[in-house]
Amino acid sequence: MRVVEASDRVQRARKFIWLTVGITIAACAPWQGWWPLLLLAPAGIALSLLDRRLEHSDRPERLAIGTLLFTLGLFGAATALTGGPDGSAAPLIIIPAFVAPMRFRGKVVVAFCVLTVLVLLGATVGVDPSGAVNDPRLIIATIALLVCATSANWALVEAEMQQRDAAVLDPLTGLLNRKALEARALELEQQARLTGASVAFVACDLDNFKDVNDTHGHDRGDAVLRSVAYQMRKALRSFELIYRLGGEEFLIVLPAAGHEEGLLVAERLRKTTEESRPGGLPVTCSFGVSAGSGGDVVYDRLFKAADEALYEAKAAGRNCVVAARSPEPATMAAPALAPAG
Repeated sequence: MRVVEASDRVQRARKFIWLTVGITIAACAPWQGWWPLLLLAPAGIALSLLDRRLEHSDRPERLAIGTLLFTLGLFGAATALTGGPDGSAAPLIIIPAFVAPMRFRGKVVVAFCVLTVLVLLGATVGVDPSGAVNDPRLIIATIALLVCATSANWALVEAEMQQRDAAVLDPLTGLLNRKALEARALELEQQARLTGASVAFVACDLDNFKDVNDTHGHDRGDAVLRSVAYQMRKALRSFELIYRLGGEEFLIVLPAAGHEEGLLVAERLRKTTEESRPGGLPVTCSFGVSAGSGGDVVYDRLFKAADEALYEAKAAGRNCVVAARSPEPATMAAPALAPAG
């Protein structure tokens, strides 16, 4: 989720970075020629493809880390080709590690810094061992720059993420809250108008949750909510976001999905909840599904339709999925259990 949500921010920063790199190479052209500019072309292509694929990938973190590794390799090659320990490209090798905190958390950032040092040593000491030993100042300065710049950026990004998480995350379940939903809904509306894309909304409500609190206490009820949130989030793909609206109500937002996809996702979540026995109790959920495309993607309208379908699911006996469609809503109900004995 962090990888996807950071895309716009990283994309803006990356454009400025590549412009700066291009100007730097041009400024050094009298000494090393113009050929290093050719190295920027494959990187630009790879990064543009990343932006298109990231939001709809099942594993966006793999795409993001792959792109960082590709960029690191590119700067490592530039360092080696421009003279190794005497090359002007050596300081640029820190850029991928500097960007890493914007997409990833601590362990990945540390691992990437270590990998950057290894690539730097390979592109300098490996190319010209005697030159590196005789004058290691550029190597030492680049490593120091790597540590200082990445540490500062990491601290700033983590502080921002903590502040942001406190504002948009539900403290009980760790899910996104209504405030986060407002921003995402507006973004999806705008995208749908521009591209004609479809969006599905799945409204969810725990069945008879009041009985859980009344019978087992609010602590057990909180445990049930946390378990339901965890099981649902685990069953969703990275770009399928779930929000806690309050109490036992949730909303799942499915970009690029229509009614059929929404029904399938809702049914998968219904089965997941029923089979997982959240909090050790036989808890079930009811679901209402609505969908639209293009100009029909209006959050208030789609949410109202999904909510009305949810109430129909409740009236139909609970533990089922209802799609808001005319003339009559489709229903996917849980199979009836055979009587005991």
